[in-house]
Amino acid sequence: MPRPTTVPDLSFESAAAGGRVAGVDEAGRGPLAGPVTAAAVILDPANLPEGLNDSKKLSAKRREAAYEQIMEMAEVGFGIATVAEIDEINILRASHLAMCRAIADLPKPPDHVLIDGNVVPRGLQLSAEPIVKGDARSLSIAAASIVAKIRRDRVMWDLAQQHPGYGWETNQGYPSKSHISALRNLGVTPHHRRSFKPVHDMLWQEKIITP
Repeated sequence: MPRPTTVPDLSFESAAAGGRVAGVDEAGRGPLAGPVTAAAVILDPANLPEGLNDSKKLSAKRREAAYEQIMEMAEVGFGIATVAEIDEINILRASHLAMCRAIADLPKPPDHVLIDGNVVPRGLQLSAEPIVKGDARSLSIAAASIVAKIRRDRVMWDLAQQHPGYGWETNQGYPSKSHISALRNLGVTPHHRRSFKPVHDMLWQEKIITP
C-alpha cells in the first residue's frame, strides 16, 4: 500500500502559541562550488501564497511563481555563508550561520523559529525547534526552502557567466559528471569548496605532480 503523501500545513505554526513564527531552510549543502544560502519566512495565515511545498517537489516554473508570491505576501529574510566560511567551519555550521543571518535579516525578530533539520543552530538566541523534513511538513519552512533555492540558483547563474564551462547554470555546482569533468579539464576556481573531497583530492594530486 503506498504511503500517504505529506502535504505541508500550519500545524507547527499554530502549535507555537501565537506570535510571529518564522520557517527557516537552507539550500546548497551538497554542491562542490558556491555559497550555501538560507531564508527565513513569516507567513500571514490569512493571506497564503498558492502552491507552497518543499522546493524539491516543485517544477522550476511553479517554484518561480511561488517565489514571487512569497516575496509579495510574506516577511522574508535572506542569509548566505561564503565558500571561505564553509571551508573554515564546515558545511553544517556554515548552513546554520546562513540560517542565523536570514533570521537576523527579517524586518523584526520572530517570536518562534521552525528550523528544517534535527538541530537548532548554535548561538541562536530565540525560541526555536528543529523539524526533520520540515520543508514537507511546515508551510513556513516550505516557503523558506523555495526562497533559499531560487536565490542560490540565481547566484550560481551569475557565477556561471564569470566561469563558463562548469555548467553551474544547470548543475548549480552539484557534482554532476559534466562538472567533475570540467573540474579536471579547467581546474579549481576560487568558488570551489576546497574542504570537499573531490576538490581537495584534485588539489592534492596537483600538489604531488607539480615539482
